[in-house]
Amino acid sequence: MTSADKPLTINNTTFAAGTRTTVDLPAGRLYTHTPVTIPVHVVRGKKSGPRLFISAAIHGDEINGVEIIRRLLKLPALKRLRGTIIAVPIVNVHGLINHSRYLPDRRDLNRSFPGTEKGSLAARLAHLFMQEIVCQSTHGIDLHTGAIHRSNLPQVRANLDDEETERLARAFDVPVIISSTLRDGSLREAADEHGIPMLLYEAGEALRFDEISIRAGVKGIINVMRVLEMLPPSRRKSKKETEPVVARSSIWVRAPESGILRAMVPLGSRVKKDTLLGMVADPFGEAETSVFSSFNGIIIGRTNLPLVNEGDALFHIARFEHVIDAANKVDEFQEEHSPEHMPSPNPDSPII
Repeated sequence: MTSADKPLTINNTTFAAGTRTTVDLPAGRLYTHTPVTIPVHVVRGKKSGPRLFISAAIHGDEINGVEIIRRLLKLPALKRLRGTIIAVPIVNVHGLINHSRYLPDRRDLNRSFPGTEKGSLAARLAHLFMQEIVCQSTHGIDLHTGAIHRSNLPQVRANLDDEETERLARAFDVPVIISSTLRDGSLREAADEHGIPMLLYEAGEALRFDEISIRAGVKGIINVMRVLEMLPPSRRKSKKETEPVVARSSIWVRAPESGILRAMVPLGSRVKKDTLLGMVADPFGEAETSVFSSFNGIIIGRTNLPLVNEGDALFHIARFEHVIDAANKVDEFQEEHSPEHMPSPNPDSPII
């Protein structure tokens, strides 16, 4: 019996086929004696199929994914679901409440997996999430944004050395895929050790909603579910598919001096080696230092805060063999998902 066929039980609640239920997963108490729970929404189709977990806010200030999951769960297409969705919109409840990336002890939950039942708060939450959610799934998608004061171009990070993971990454249909190694203590590493293919979707900025990133995230998850045959193919006539471009390396360009940054290039820009990215100056403009690109590529991340210290990460550049093709795909993607091209002003209306 595969994990997809086994009974699904979370916090002693067993979910029958053809049902959808929300369950609260106990995650300890605050020092005020107030209980903390992680909300989990399970949607089970009438027919068996893959079990896909979709998680957000592992970093508590990364809230785009919370909205992506809310919109996903409202789509009428889920009535035809085959298999199971395990949706966890807020994993790091403590961080979300405090508008913080971290847990109260300043630990990063996404560096604490697989965790342990008797360890730190981060280790305990990681262990709980692994046992109750990840280990009962066959596939996973984790939703992230850039850190505070940083924006990320919509991108998928995945272990492309795994054939199934690469198949799902390409199906997600964002213009850029970052071939990313597994980081110690990350959810992706822990899932990989259990043989669970998993994608990480990065888009937008912490503590902000970004409509393009949200729309692309919902559509990307639906694309993955169709490839997994959890949903039937779209009845809409699809546009000609374009292959995403894969970056095998990327680098952050850092501030050469402390001062006030004037950025010259927006997110998604195509840059050549020695392109002027910005200027760092003192408040009087008496001393200015230029910031240049170190190689040809696409800006996939950048700071939004003009006040920088020496060594701060300013521009994240992904390197591609064919930069023009990558830039064209970024332009097409942003135009397709722009709110100005929405078929309906209602953000909950089907977009896929």
